[in-house]
Order: sequence, then structure tokens, then C-alpha cells
Amino acid sequence: MTDETKKVVIYSTPTCHFCHMAKEYFTEKGVAFEDYNVAEDIEKRQEMMERSQQMGVPVIFIGDDMIIGFDKPKIAGLLGLND
Repeated sequence: MTDETKKVVIYSTPTCHFCHMAKEYFTEKGVAFEDYNVAEDIEKRQEMMERSQQMGVPVIFIGDDMIIGFDKPKIAGLLGLND
């Protein structure tokens, strides 16, 4: 059971292995997410850098919580998922 009130956003690139892992995990767990391809979307890339102070991907937001990289235990905890 996931907490549906938390919006999930991932800033990713098509070549990022950890981005693919995160998106596959969300899909497997039935978690809806918005995916922004920062390799092509310059505005979203700028938004990601301003919000996270990071240039690396993935940058994941679950509600107001930010996760840099694919930190599965932290993601599961924030979403109330059992792994």
C-alpha cells in the first residue's frame, strides 16, 4: 500500500542505469511517477539543478523529500512500501 498523497518526480536521462532501476522499481510497485528527461529538456534540467544543487541523475522527489541516486530503502520508506 503506497501513500497516494506523495507526488513522485524523477529527473533522469535515457543512458542512466540507476534511472532505469528507479523507474522499473516504481513500475513494479505500482507507483505513479512523472519522468523528466533532462538530457533533452533544458528547462527541466535547470529546474533539477536549482532544486537539488546537483547535476547528476537520478534526482527523485517524493513529496518534499529529495533523494539523490537510487536509494531503494529510502524510497521504500518514504512511500510506505514493503520490500
